[in-house]
Amino acid sequence: MLDKRMKININIKMDYETFYGFDRKPFSTSPDERFYFNSTEHSRAMKKLLHGIENRLGLSVLIADIGMGKTTLARRMLNILSSDNKYEVSLLVIIHPDITAGWLLKKMSLQLGVDVEDEERVKTISELYKKLQTCYDVGKKVAVLIDEANMLRGKDIMEEIRGLLNIETQSIHLINFVLFGLPEMEENLKQDEALYQRIAIRTTLNPLDLKSVHSYIVHRIRIAGGQNIPFTDKSFGLIHNYSGGKPRLVNIICENALLEGFLEKKKEIDSELINIVLTDLALVKSEND
Repeated sequence: MLDKRMKININIKMDYETFYGFDRKPFSTSPDERFYFNSTEHSRAMKKLLHGIENRLGLSVLIADIGMGKTTLARRMLNILSSDNKYEVSLLVIIHPDITAGWLLKKMSLQLGVDVEDEERVKTISELYKKLQTCYDVGKKVAVLIDEANMLRGKDIMEEIRGLLNIETQSIHLINFVLFGLPEMEENLKQDEALYQRIAIRTTLNPLDLKSVHSYIVHRIRIAGGQNIPFTDKSFGLIHNYSGGKPRLVNIICENALLEGFLEKKKEIDSELINIVLTDLALVKSEND
């Protein structure tokens, strides 16, 4: 006999959003600034990083484990700074570890509006300096945000960043770097001890506690247009325990729980349903294992 979850007419659109009264999916794992949740952890980190830029401190780093919301925070910061004309901001997302110092310099310069005509490093730095000086003269602060900065592994890249931090006027940094990365980023920065010692702001993102996980889930459902919260108190506790308070894993568990609830035609996401999802996701062992 087929499991009742398998009894789905393939001609019927699978749509748990309608079933639960949402306008959109509330728990996508893709970064979406609309769903930004200003937890105590995120608020604290944001304030510290913005302080570094506002006071032209040069180098700030945010260190956090996988799934803690580094990318979401970086994009939130980009939107905040971009909306204020006293800042000139660039966001680089590093997608592989094989980039060179030259690529980093060129990409960053292009995003800051520097005309890079060729691969000549000295000329590029000269044009970048002119841009930075112009920004300083009109009162603009320049920030380069680098997401997945743990993939910056070459010592030459560390030396390039240190060299750019040397661009100063009246002992004020003309360019500020904010690096977002996994814990291994710190070891990479130590390849250039002089650069590592220049970290002016260092902050971390810690896992959400139970109260914050509850608020996070409710927040995302509200943003998605939900009027009712289908999760029970016990299910919140299970989600917190098995996600470890990591937002990405919270999203994965909740997404699967809503789909499971839709397939079972259950309006309430209880602990029994969450346990099914946890087993499916291999977060707990099934009784048959």
